Parts: sequence; C-alpha cells; structure tokens
Amino acid sequence: MALDIALLPRRLQKLLQKSLTSQKRYSWGPSRAAARGWVPREKRPDPSVLGLEVLGRKFSNPIGLAAGFDKNAEAVDSLLGLGFGFVEVGSVTPVPQEGNPKPRIFRLRQEGAIINHCGFNSEGIVAVAKRLGAQHGKRKLDETSSASSTSNNKVIHGGKAGPGILGVNLGKNKTSEDAAADYVQGVHTLSQYSDYLVINASSPNTHGLRMLQGRKQFKDLVKKVQAARDEMQWGEEGPPPLLVKIAPDLSKEDLEDIAAVCFSCTPLGWLIISNTTISRPDFAKKYPVAEETGGLSGKPLLNLSTNILKEMYILTRGKIPLIGCGGVFSGEDAYKKIRAGATLVQLYTGFAYGGPALIPRIKPKPLAKLPLGSVLLFKRRKNSDGESSDK
Repeated sequence: MALDIALLPRRLQKLLQKSLTSQKRYSWGPSRAAARGWVPREKRPDPSVLGLEVLGRKFSNPIGLAAGFDKNAEAVDSLLGLGFGFVEVGSVTPVPQEGNPKPRIFRLRQEGAIINHCGFNSEGIVAVAKRLGAQHGKRKLDETSSASSTSNNKVIHGGKAGPGILGVNLGKNKTSEDAAADYVQGVHTLSQYSDYLVINASSPNTHGLRMLQGRKQFKDLVKKVQAARDEMQWGEEGPPPLLVKIAPDLSKEDLEDIAAVCFSCTPLGWLIISNTTISRPDFAKKYPVAEETGGLSGKPLLNLSTNILKEMYILTRGKIPLIGCGGVFSGEDAYKKIRAGATLVQLYTGFAYGGPALIPRIKPKPLAKLPLGSVLLFKRRKNSDGESSDK
C-alpha cells in the first residue's frame, strides 16, 4: 500500500530523493517502483480554490510533472497519486530506441542543476499504448462503478488516466528522415488515451530537431499533426488539445514566428515554455561535467525560461494558455511563472532534488501570494490586451 506523504519519514524522503537523480534511474527507474506503489501517496484533497479549467480539462491544481521522468508510462497512477494536478509522459518515439550512449546524466548538485543527453530513449508507441490502454480501461470501470454514488452537480477533476490530467509528449526517432510522419504516427496511436498531446521539437539531444522550430518548418509540422488528429473520430469531449514545447534559446525573431504560427494554425492548444538550454552560465566553468553535451535544467534555467515565458505571453496577447517549465524549486518560483503568464506550472529537476515532499509544500503558495483581485487572472487568463501580467 502506498504511503501518505505527510507520514513519510525524513530519512526515507532523502533516500527516495537520491534515487530520483541517480544515473540508474534511466535504465530501470523508480518509475517502476512507483508503478508498484512503493512511493508515498497524497491522501489530502486539494483545496477547491486550486482547481481550474483550461480548454475543457479540469485540473485539481496547477502543478504538474514534466515529460522525461516517466518516459514509458509505467507509473502514471502513482505519480498522480503524489498530488500532481497533471503528469506528462514521454517523450515517446514510434520505434523503440536506446537513446544516446551512457553516461548521459550529469548532476551539478550544488547548483540545483542537471545536464542530460538522453536522446529520446523510449520503448516506443506500441508499448506505451498498451499501458495507457489498460489504465484507460480501469478508469472507465471505476467511473461506471462509482456513477451511482456521484452527484450530477459535482465537479470531477481528472482525465483519461485517473484523478489527474494525462499528457503524452511525442518525439521522433533519431534515424527518421520524416519528422512529421513520426509525430503523426504518435497521434494516431496515443491520442485516444491522452488529455493533451505535445510536439517536442525542442530537445537539444536529437540532431536537427530544433530546426523544426523555424517558421516554415514549424507551420508545416503543426498543420500535418493537427490534420492527423482532426481526421480521427472523437466523442463529445472532442480531440485532445495540441501543445508545442519550445526551447529557451530562441531569438526574438524565432519567438515572433512561433506566435504567428500559433494564430495561423488555430486552434493550437497550448505552449510549454520551456525545454532545457544548451547555454551554460558563468559558474559552470568550475564544473568539468558542464562541458558535457546536453540540455541544462534546474535552477540556472529559471530566469531564462521565465523571461521567454513572459515574452511569449505578450506576443500571444494572453490568448493561448502557457505552461511554465524550468527551474521551479519552490512556491515562489511557481508564482514567478504564473506572474509571467503561465496558467499551469511543471516540475522536473526541482522534483528530482526535492522529492515527493516538495509537492504539498509548493501547491498552495502560488495562489496564496496572488492578491485577491488576481485570482480571476490565475483561473482564467482572459487578459487580451497583449501586456505582461507582471506589474
């Protein structure tokens, strides 16, 4: 049986935290331990004030887990049970691939940072579809059995995989010559099990991938993936929203191009800002591992990714929901993302270093810090005057 986070001994928290940043995580992973229920479970319900609805999806809270932790959808239920409002699995490639050679994870613990050069290591869409299909079936069975005891007027948070929202992050195979075909294959196979889909065109660890963020390439890619999704048959809930995850190393012109494509390819769902950075801060010079190839995540990414987030909020005039990702280690960090324009916030490296106990500490703080008159801004993001929310 899963443990209550509030009752988890401090020593056990530290052991679990250590495992989250272990190199071995990428070969066997505590995600498998999570799948067996060997992780704490948050039993306290989220305060109703933290709940919000975005594009028809009901989130119990705005804090989610970014893609990269549960690459193969092995632990969705247990990760949602930690208290996340949403969990994103992947990146998932059409054909299984090993990714880049090991070692490919390098920790800068003193700086709260990680450099990864994983390269979309994935079991492939067939294996992931089988797992998500089983979880989806269980969810439907649970809904049927509890229907008689649920009030019709009660708002139920959750999605395809259980009590929280499930996102599926799609990648391309390293040897593929047709990136769009890879993403389309992911849509056809996995969209029925997801509450939202993500085009990951910004990982720095797959050669040539970031070139897809150029205006023409980006527009062509989005249109092909949208068409693949829209040609499928959907029920009353409609197709899953389509998101794009972008890099923090883009120029002002690149950002303007992406914003323009977002409006021309309406309805493009959301943007996730941002992926890891290929840049290295000045302090990195004293760490030999900082010379390793790969994307840098963690605390050094906070300001860079938040500035890009703010810029994209202005360029999209607040009309496209944004997910803030990069360097979030505290409630204060999450609050910065929301003030910069984010509707939702994702953790990754902060969770790796802080462990499951970070989640209940971080969730109430962003909203608690907002002035009462700003709660509506947080809940609905209806500002359309094109000005930054950070005033």
